[in-house]
Amino acid sequence: MTALLDLTGLGKRYGTVDALHDVGMTVAAGTVHCVLGENGAGKSTLCNLVGGGIRPSTGEMTLRGTAYSPGSPADALSRGVAMVHQHFSLVPTMTVRENLLLSGRGLRPDVQTLRARLDRIADEFGLRVDDARARVAELPVGARQKVEIVKALLPDPDLVLLDEPTAVLDGAEIDALIGTCQAVAASGRAVVLVTHKLGEVSRVADTATVLRDGTVAGSGRLSEVSVGQLLSLMLGRDTDAAGGPTVLDPVAAAGVGLAARRPIRDRVEVGPTAMTARGLTVTRPDGNRVLDGAGLDLRAGEITGIAGVEGNGQTELVRVLSGALRPDAGEVHIGDHPITTAPPARRTALGLGVVPEDRHHEAMVGDMSIAENLYLADLGRFRRHGFLRRGALDQAAAGVIREFAVRAPGPRTPMRALSGGNQQKVVLARELAVDGLKVLVAAQPTRGLDVGAVGQVLTRLREAADRGIAVLVVSSEVAELLALCDRILVGYRGRLLGPVDATAPTAAAEIGALMAGTTA
Repeated sequence: MTALLDLTGLGKRYGTVDALHDVGMTVAAGTVHCVLGENGAGKSTLCNLVGGGIRPSTGEMTLRGTAYSPGSPADALSRGVAMVHQHFSLVPTMTVRENLLLSGRGLRPDVQTLRARLDRIADEFGLRVDDARARVAELPVGARQKVEIVKALLPDPDLVLLDEPTAVLDGAEIDALIGTCQAVAASGRAVVLVTHKLGEVSRVADTATVLRDGTVAGSGRLSEVSVGQLLSLMLGRDTDAAGGPTVLDPVAAAGVGLAARRPIRDRVEVGPTAMTARGLTVTRPDGNRVLDGAGLDLRAGEITGIAGVEGNGQTELVRVLSGALRPDAGEVHIGDHPITTAPPARRTALGLGVVPEDRHHEAMVGDMSIAENLYLADLGRFRRHGFLRRGALDQAAAGVIREFAVRAPGPRTPMRALSGGNQQKVVLARELAVDGLKVLVAAQPTRGLDVGAVGQVLTRLREAADRGIAVLVVSSEVAELLALCDRILVGYRGRLLGPVDATAPTAAAEIGALMAGTTA
């Protein structure tokens, strides 16, 4: 097959750190080429080099046999290379149509041309924009990701770079995206797909390259390399050694199947109710009721999961519990304390920790350091005579970095410089350290994480429950919920159905029926 993109000796250095070193990779026209690796392995850096976001320190790139060295994303796009970033680039205050028009040329973008192009993308690649008049900020994250991909396809590129596009998609949306990737490749173009989910790789990839610590650990055609071999290359060890009695089986974590899972933890005696919610109702500005009398009880020492197709009220429920959204009706209590209208700071003081679904907008300050993000709400303990004791702050943060295996040069590294998985570790570490923690609400806690990091996060959640904390996990990964939770509720049309005993042999089937709405 004809080589569309060829990388030789590609490297990127930041100070004394090699983010990439001597990377070689060939992407053939008409193929889907997957790039795999743990968090911090250099996958996003590689995409940004090809997409024109950053310049390489060493090495060469060729595109269609011609020297290729884009000076900017716009330059790359003019050469036929489009990229969908791991972190959304849409303008949230603008409508979908306005965001898509921004990708056009000229002072007066042509709406009619946009409509025609959207129809063509829907017919050719199976991606349809449902409501172009909707404001981006009001869309669920899965719908926003779809708009990002449509925006990338509008200029009709030859090469599409997708950096973790399925991290925010549910099962049906992932199926649709896989179909889109296959359609793009079938048209003679190529797709570079960065993903942590080996199940997706086995379904869509023609070839794969595995990065580990910034270098190529291995590559090959999927017809010649097994999923197990890819996992071993990612982790740098045999898959049998990747887990343990308290770690989710790595193949299940990769999304290959639900069957292979291990005992999660010794059953503990459930304590008193730590948080209650009753009759929660939330109506969007368009009149759509996204929470319809939802309620739940979270008990000390128990892990409760919420499954469901995205858009059934899970996002709004977490925002109500965290204090980011006030419900139209209903009540929320932590213990005996009513918190329905309480600000987030009051909830934290009562022992609530929250890992939000969108960490970049709700859980971290990208330009601040790891240390500052870890202790943002508790900087007073590091002040003396009105001055911040940077040394003490850095020392405390360094301990957390070691404990949670955060890959970073040091505590003063800006959060935006970390990979998504390492950012998530920092956020989780901070919330687990809430003084007097009683309830931990974690929304999509493993989204965008590699297999090893998934196991670490799930272990931390289990340990929290073992300490008597009530844990609520909202996730689109049913395999992880089954391996982690004591009981599982299902979000469906604004209500919470169930619960389902996660240890029951029929749990997966029961959850599937509830998600499909076939069981009331």
